[in-house]
Amino acid sequence: MIYLQGADELAENPQTIAQNYELKIVPDDQLLITVSSKDGELLELFANSETLGSSGSSSIQEAIGLRVDKQGQIDVPILGKMQAAGLTRGELADNIKARLIADQYLKDPVVTVQLKAFKVSIMGEVNSPGVQTISGDRVTILEALSMAGDLTPSGKRDNVLVIREDGDQRVSYVVDLTSSEKVLTSPCYYLKQNDVIYVQPNKSIGVKGSATMSFISASSSILSVIASVLSIVSMIIVLKDK
Repeated sequence: MIYLQGADELAENPQTIAQNYELKIVPDDQLLITVSSKDGELLELFANSETLGSSGSSSIQEAIGLRVDKQGQIDVPILGKMQAAGLTRGELADNIKARLIADQYLKDPVVTVQLKAFKVSIMGEVNSPGVQTISGDRVTILEALSMAGDLTPSGKRDNVLVIREDGDQRVSYVVDLTSSEKVLTSPCYYLKQNDVIYVQPNKSIGVKGSATMSFISASSSILSVIASVLSIVSMIIVLKDK
């Protein structure tokens, strides 16, 4: 089955890309927040280039980061509780920078916010199912499926399920990979953290435990027994003739 049918028309009718892939921070996200400054005053507070959220070596800091709690807040060292959920990485960085300047901790801070452990789960009829950890904010469903080794021959390409947590709700979308229009305009073309992609099999015969599979297994067993009985009967008849 061919993917993205109709995509050749984009050569003559280019499609405007909706720049809506920037992720919003959600509860349970792990954030890596770094503050730096060229001023010597930062040496006392942040050791001149400090990853907020933990103490110790940079490798430990990078592994831990700051966790967004259930209320959508993070506990920033020195600054205290700050709202993070619902903001982009850039918006949170701007808020931290403004606080540092307003509270007169720093005059020219440079703040960066990275999202750690942005992951999506890919299940079903793909060659390498599992959890994929993504670096950066932008990943499409096509890229994620490519990371999983593409669909197997028995995967349903016109009915790929995406399950997403949106605030306090869980929603699902169906993506038809055979249609370029349906893929490129889908609300889950750009994936979000913790999305689950499930590729269904296109034949029940391939599903262990399905009714069809059970029937075929049972039929095969019966036919095997019948063949054995017939073989024994034939042998008896041959021996009698001798």
